[in-house]
Amino acid sequence: MAISALDLFKIGVGPSSSHTMGPMLAGALVAECPPESGCLEHVDGVRIELFGSLAATGIGHATDRAVVAGLMGMRPNTVDPDAMADRVAAVARDAALPLCGICPWGSPGAATSN
Repeated sequence: MAISALDLFKIGVGPSSSHTMGPMLAGALVAECPPESGCLEHVDGVRIELFGSLAATGIGHATDRAVVAGLMGMRPNTVDPDAMADRVAAVARDAALPLCGICPWGSPGAATSN
């Protein structure tokens, strides 16, 4: 069985892809919800708590931004790092976190994230 370098190494956003790929995917999986189900309408807020090395180095290694990007529906294997940076900055600026790209609170500024 042959293994390529692409099987061993994954490209992710940095500066530390080991601190962004898993958290981004976890965020995307948590927020994954079919829009027609209406489940996002019942979300009042989001609390993110990191543990271990993710908590110790999270901000410096962009883990916080990766989790937010994941909650917006971005995935490590398809994310455009420049677009990610702009969209995550908009979350902080507008105090609105559109889960999987949908703002369950109706309009930006009405949502909060912790």
